[in-house]
Amino acid sequence: MAEQTKQCQKLIGDKPLRLLNNIDYPSDLRKLSINDLPEVCEELREDIVREVSENPGHLASSLGVTEITVALHYVYNTPEDRIVWDVGHQAYGHKILTGRRKRFCENRKLHGIMPFPSPLESEYDSFTCGHASNSISAALGMAVAAQLTDNPNRHVVAVIGDGAMSGGLAFEGLNNVSSSPNDLLIILNDNDMSIDRAVGGMEKYLLNLDTNETYNRIRFKVSRWLNSKGLLSDNRRKGILRLNNALKSALSHQQNIFEGMNIRYFGPFDGHDVKELVRILNMIKDMKGPKLLHLHTTKGKGYKPAEENATVWHAPGTFDPETGERIVKDTEGKPPKYQDVFGNTLLELAEQNPRIVGVTPAMPSGCSMNIMMKAMPNRTFDVGIAEGHAVTFSGGMAKDGLIPFCNIYSAFAQRSFDNIIHDLAILNLPVVLCFDRAGLVGEDGATHHGVFDMAALRPVPNLTIAAPMNEHELRKLMFTAQTEGKGTFVIRYPRGNGVLVDWKCPLEELPVGKGRKLRDGKDVAVLSIGTPGNDVAKAIDELQKDGCDISVAHYDMRYLKPIDTEILTEVAQNFKRIITIEDGVRDGGLGTAVTEWMNDNGFHPEIHRMGLPDEFVEHGTVAELKHITGIDTAAIKKTIRL
Repeated sequence: MAEQTKQCQKLIGDKPLRLLNNIDYPSDLRKLSINDLPEVCEELREDIVREVSENPGHLASSLGVTEITVALHYVYNTPEDRIVWDVGHQAYGHKILTGRRKRFCENRKLHGIMPFPSPLESEYDSFTCGHASNSISAALGMAVAAQLTDNPNRHVVAVIGDGAMSGGLAFEGLNNVSSSPNDLLIILNDNDMSIDRAVGGMEKYLLNLDTNETYNRIRFKVSRWLNSKGLLSDNRRKGILRLNNALKSALSHQQNIFEGMNIRYFGPFDGHDVKELVRILNMIKDMKGPKLLHLHTTKGKGYKPAEENATVWHAPGTFDPETGERIVKDTEGKPPKYQDVFGNTLLELAEQNPRIVGVTPAMPSGCSMNIMMKAMPNRTFDVGIAEGHAVTFSGGMAKDGLIPFCNIYSAFAQRSFDNIIHDLAILNLPVVLCFDRAGLVGEDGATHHGVFDMAALRPVPNLTIAAPMNEHELRKLMFTAQTEGKGTFVIRYPRGNGVLVDWKCPLEELPVGKGRKLRDGKDVAVLSIGTPGNDVAKAIDELQKDGCDISVAHYDMRYLKPIDTEILTEVAQNFKRIITIEDGVRDGGLGTAVTEWMNDNGFHPEIHRMGLPDEFVEHGTVAELKHITGIDTAAIKKTIRL
């Protein structure tokens, strides 16, 4: 750790940052003149670009909120005052200004700085970030808590983007904000971008929304004067606000949704004018009641390549900070990414089956549904950051004759489990749920590991749950899922590259609930599901080369539900030692299913369940995390030898 910190200091010192090098905490920032803040913003951008160019992470989002970040920490007394970030992609500047500047090159690395804000790391991180749309609800809770715990002077600010504002939880929070006594400030960072281009009615509404700055300034001065004279009680304030909203709607021919909910609206303003932001924040800082400040920003601001292509530069990998040239790995002759196999196979199936449609919540490029979207735009639907809606929307289409392939990252699918049960499984509707990024995802850490889906969904009736061992199996499972009578079908697969260069195989149906024997043996039976099966195969090969005389049978179960009882019967009758392995949580998944079946059927072999422990797994490379959690090739070999 000391070596890493030293290296970070060296990197920061490569180019003198006159002001930033003297800012360790927001208290240092507040000592500066307001006229220094534009330079602070410029240096902060330079530092983020330089660091992310060598240590990949989320770039464009953080560049876009640089001025907002600086202004917030300049005006508010953090950490006593609370800043609640939504998602957390945009919080690199926040981290650098809050005691982590000298360690920032450890960002997203094993045992280093967390990929997203977390109170477990810093008191300046007010709440857990990672999944979208939770900031308003969490911040409202803090604002109410401040009043109930005798902290009436504590300010609470939620920072949410226009993409996250489309999430249902954000609207639930807004609804409650309007009905609960609070002084919450919501900052709407409107950049017309999420990861892919923002979609939906809210995005169009925000683009059209306009409120005169002069009008807002005059209104504020009048309300402050009335309040100072004791003429503005809470009931009068609400009455005036309702009258004001009605008059403004009549004059502008436009209803402001926020003021319609009794949330004072200010904006839109330029989110890149840091001095003006400071002035506005100071102006509304102590204003009573809930408020929303609408700011227009540019994702990737200050770095031309990121401004011109914000989607690519959301997480660009390594690049040359001077030229903007991305350092792209040579993939010639290497296996494709699982997401690309999904995207190409989906288009192939859709060309054969006119009932197939594609659905994704804001991740068409991330899951490669953009392949079908380009070829068949009328049969693909990006519903925005709305995982629950994506599932129920798919259910509605399935109810009336279509076969939706609904692709959601496994970790984000956690937000749709009720919808899966209530809106798909009960009617056993023919929706194919494709969980991308299943298993350990690496540097994005605990909020993004897709490790709970199998354990969470296994008890749900009517579901078929499958996991392919390789690209051929993925294609065949996708083909199987869209054939007649399959009902609600879950296919989970990991992030990153597969194992087969020759990935495009003929499409054929795989019998539901049937696995396959990959290797005969007589001493130990290893039952795997999904891509860990490749590590099992490698482990057995290495043991044989090492001269190990343990005879190992290997079964690829394919299906978690329904599980292959013929394989289980064969294993129970022929083996005293059984090893199960999966890239999900150990409790509730394949190992638990096998143990339950053995017990229910009167078999009592020695069963060793390999999977992820009952704890949240940190960030690091997938290889590092597999080693730490004991599911890599070395751990499999060790377990076989026991």
